[in-house]
Amino acid sequence: MLIDTYGRIATDLRVSLTDRCNLRCTYCMPEEGLQWLAKPDLLTDDEIVRLIRIAVADLGVTEVRFTGGEPLLRPGLVSIVERCAALDPRPRMSLTTNGIGLERTAAALRGAGLDRVNVSLDTLRPEVFQTMTRRKRHADVLRGLEAARAAGLTPVKVNAVLMPGLNDDEAPDLLAWAIGHGYELRFIEQMPLDAQHGWKRDGMITAGDILASLRTRFELTPEGEGERGSAPAERWLVDGGPARVGVIASVTRPFCRACDRTRLTADGQVRTCLFAREESDLRGALRSGAPDEEIARLWRLAMWGKKAGSGLDDPSFLQPDRPMSAIGG
Repeated sequence: MLIDTYGRIATDLRVSLTDRCNLRCTYCMPEEGLQWLAKPDLLTDDEIVRLIRIAVADLGVTEVRFTGGEPLLRPGLVSIVERCAALDPRPRMSLTTNGIGLERTAAALRGAGLDRVNVSLDTLRPEVFQTMTRRKRHADVLRGLEAARAAGLTPVKVNAVLMPGLNDDEAPDLLAWAIGHGYELRFIEQMPLDAQHGWKRDGMITAGDILASLRTRFELTPEGEGERGSAPAERWLVDGGPARVGVIASVTRPFCRACDRTRLTADGQVRTCLFAREESDLRGALRSGAPDEEIARLWRLAMWGKKAGSGLDDPSFLQPDRPMSAIGG
């Protein structure tokens, strides 16, 4: 198993398949994009599947989330999902995506064995979407969401980040829309993951702000800690249920004590936390011919050194050196 010195056991693996993205979200990367990883630096499909197999068969991982950048840009995605679905034991698999391209791939991903998706959508207004992402693709995301639901990639979860002066007034509208379409909405506090270092704690929309806005239209009842487990989102029943809304308060209400995640970057590095500055190289071991047992040992060693917290609750926290697109959300 993957255990750290604080007794936390990692059973949830986040796998970044690419650092590339087809949007330029203002809270993630600059308008001109980033210096992408060279193709030889990226893990191959075979290397990804091998590492996931080691994680599942030897290290106790039960959940695999494919991320990016934008994972739908990975040419071998459907094959990777299909091969991982054949593992024994079979992990539960999900995908975090911006939804562009999901309309044409949702059915194939479901057929390959993907269980569900998380789709990022921050606004219901196309003009605000264009401002936030620097792309006119709002309608594509909506069609992708519909395709995911039709394909059975449920529950379809929608992730939204609220930004001051852009969409900070949309929380109630987003929730009403999500409930009407059968999606589960989760608001995420803006985190310091932008490569241009534009994040400022003083200007962020907090979990408290989000909940106060939602309560102007809805009655929210806390779901309770017993239901949450190690999930990052605190959840509330909306108007008595069964609809729910979640808030991931990584900055103002860190949930590090219950963290059960381990992360694999697109270039084969283990990250014990999204905000960690240290990485442990597995790609080098793979390509030097190391056996599964040695790779598992290196992974265990990396997780043993996991820190108690992310550091986000420290007002002096500085952004990590690598942008979110290279790490995987």
